[in-house]
Formats: sequence, C-alpha cells, structure tokens
Amino acid sequence: MPASENLHPTFDRLLSRAEKEARLRQRARVIWLYGLSGSGKSTLANALERKLHADKFTTHLLDGDNVRSGLNRDLGFSDADRAENIRRVAEVAKLFVEAGVVVIAAFITPQRALRELARGLVGAEDFLEVYVSASFEECARRDPKGIYAKAGAGQVKQFTGRDSAFEPPAPGEASLVLDTEAMTPGQSLEKLHALVASRIHFS
Repeated sequence: MPASENLHPTFDRLLSRAEKEARLRQRARVIWLYGLSGSGKSTLANALERKLHADKFTTHLLDGDNVRSGLNRDLGFSDADRAENIRRVAEVAKLFVEAGVVVIAAFITPQRALRELARGLVGAEDFLEVYVSASFEECARRDPKGIYAKAGAGQVKQFTGRDSAFEPPAPGEASLVLDTEAMTPGQSLEKLHALVASRIHFS
C-alpha cells in the first residue's frame, strides 16, 4: 500500500494564511535571489532582511550554505541533488508563506528549470525572482569564500560557471536584475527594497 494512502492532511482546519497576514500586517512573499557564487546574493539578502526588520516586517532568511549544513547536508552537487536541494527549500519557503512570513532565499539556482521548479511550488503570485548579476571573472576576483581558488586548483568539482553551466534569465523573466558590477551594494539594496516593499505592503 502506498504511504500516501495513510496520509490524512488537515489543511482545511488550520488557521488561514489570510488571518496570519492580517495579524502581522504584511503580505507573505518569497524573494528568490540567485546568481553565481560571489555575485552578492548573501550580502544583499542579509541587508534586505535587516532593512525589512527595521521596517517592522516579519521575515526569515534561507541561505544556501546554511541550508546545506543542516536540512540538506545529505545532498551533493549532481543535477539530481541540485534539484532536490531547490525542491526542499521551496517547500520550506512555502510553509513560511502559509505562516504569513516574508521569505528571503539566496541560492545559486543555476538552471531555468530549477527556478521554474521553485516558482511552481511556491506559486507564481508569491514568487519574486531576483537575478544578482556579476561575471564569472568578477566573482573569481572577489572570491569571498576562497572557493574559486579551490576550484582552480581542482579541489571543487562540478563548479557552477566553469564545470557546470549557469543559465541567466531571458529578458523579462526575472522580477528584477541587479548588476552588482555596475551598482554599489547600497544602490542594489535600494532597488531591491523598493520592489519588495511594494509587494508585501498590507492594505
């Protein structure tokens, strides 16, 4: 007998998302920042959460390295594991949305199919796709975690942007594109905050 036959969901008896959003005075959304390692995703995610916290919004930040050190520590970097990593994160993000919380997710998410997977699980209306753009060369120059140096020495396999392809969004595909080579961190944060604030404002 399939395990699903023994499941009896009680979603219809739970306190509604609308009731939780009304209590928190905000609209729950998922802000999904993606781009190459070193592009500035985590920096922007942290800065955005602090700014929204100062604005008195209730948020939760999901960061790639943090999640892989706990929930997804059993996953590698094969195509199948990358997909499962994103699936789990999107399911967690969806749970937070149902709780009325604004979720900020920072994950490389290199393939369009992975971003479509996340959007499909969360729901298009609740999903803000933000591409944090920087060239491979610039990210390698920054190398905040020393991972590009390790990849160059052959110590990191299936490295995104070199061994494994990164697919940038097609024109109009992302809700926002932040070119962190052309803009300062402050300018990028200002544009990101303006977009998010317009989508989570409660009325």
